[in-house]
Amino acid sequence: MIMIKLKNVKTTYEGEKTPVIKDINLEVKRGEFLTVIGPNGAGKTTLLETINGLLESRGEVIVFGKDIRKFGTEIRKNIGYVPQDFSCDSLTPFLVKDVVMMGRFGKIGVLRSPSKKDREIIRKTLSFLGISELEKKPIGKLSGGQLQKVMIARALAKEPEILLLDEPFSNLDLNSRSDISGKISFLNKKEMTVIMVVHDISSIPERCKRIVLINNGKIIKDDGREKVLGG
Repeated sequence: MIMIKLKNVKTTYEGEKTPVIKDINLEVKRGEFLTVIGPNGAGKTTLLETINGLLESRGEVIVFGKDIRKFGTEIRKNIGYVPQDFSCDSLTPFLVKDVVMMGRFGKIGVLRSPSKKDREIIRKTLSFLGISELEKKPIGKLSGGQLQKVMIARALAKEPEILLLDEPFSNLDLNSRSDISGKISFLNKKEMTVIMVVHDISSIPERCKRIVLINNGKIIKDDGREKVLGG
């Protein structure tokens, strides 16, 4: 089943004339693990934001068989998204458990209280990522690596069918990087569709067999790991 389909897609930021990505044609099947690589400014983040319906674009962007521009709110309920370099003020009062619960708001409804099931999902998600001890810690007091794991937890709390990760290993030490890489691979084994952006190709999990190379806003290569990376 095709989960994501982009056909002749062009995305231009508001107020700009030159598109950041252009002539993008891409299909991603259910359960695929795809990594997007390319130089800074190539359009990698823009591609993720376009798939998630966060930017205006031209061409077809179809997710779960529906047009992201018409059904974006509904579609995003089943997409977990981890943005790049998320930061917050040290005085931000929210606790970790509250931030992770925000990942479920699309399914709970903003004006409804979390159920026992919702709280159990949060507990299991924190445990899965090995950060249960941070549950009651203010988000503003976390290290960069801890905050990164919390953002991943927030995305997973949604119980998504698609996981979009923008530099998920940034701010992580080597041990944490290996641990999170393994957990992403585990989720993919469970048929979660994963699209990940990285700048360090050595961090690409072994399970990922498809690599997309973007440069100057265009897909230059889209092929197997060995053919794109050359080894």
